[in-house]
Amino acid sequence: MAKILFVLTGASYWTLKDGHRHPTGYWAEEFVAPYTVFTDAGYEVTVATPGGVVPVVDTMSLEPKMAGGEENSLKEEAVIEKADELRHPIPLTKVRLGDYDAVYYPGGHGPMEDLSVDPDSGALLREALASGKPLGIVCHAPAALLATRDADGATPFAGYRLTGFCNDEEAGVGFADKAKWLLEDELKKLPTEYSRGPVWEPYTVSDRNLYTGQNPASSGPLAKVVLAALS
Repeated sequence: MAKILFVLTGASYWTLKDGHRHPTGYWAEEFVAPYTVFTDAGYEVTVATPGGVVPVVDTMSLEPKMAGGEENSLKEEAVIEKADELRHPIPLTKVRLGDYDAVYYPGGHGPMEDLSVDPDSGALLREALASGKPLGIVCHAPAALLATRDADGATPFAGYRLTGFCNDEEAGVGFADKAKWLLEDELKKLPTEYSRGPVWEPYTVSDRNLYTGQNPASSGPLAKVVLAALS
């Protein structure tokens, strides 16, 4: 059976610039939507995290007002409950890229805490990009690209067209003035050709085998783009 590797944050909090540890994890929709797209298409999903830590969902993402209503919230919770892969992640150090047809990074604020500085994730991203296999990264997960820089600050993602959670959206959830750094700013510094669409609306960017989405609403559409690239 064809396989997709999901790389999730292992963080349960995000350290803000005042030192406060804000509870977080992965964003429900950003796991559920692509997981559903891929499994419905017959793909097997494997979850990997730093250290093989069981990932936690950001509880805020399951609140009805954030999930698009109580019905959607209950549906997402049901998918997460049934997705046994979440309870049995493998450590990033055990990942063999050759075992998978594509790599997908869901977001949430968690990647800002751990994947942004994780060397194993950084090495996997460099290998995935070079492999030509579809690489999907959504919302805050492009923070993981910061860990692909070498000692001289160079990254193979330099010059790629991409997107990610924008500053206006971070302001919209109340963290723009609290964060140590903002994703949009750091992606531009890599440097990449960052672009964005209207806040909270689906927006995806494709450049060679790199596929990125701006926000939670982009996670389902992005998964469909990756799925099409696998066909």
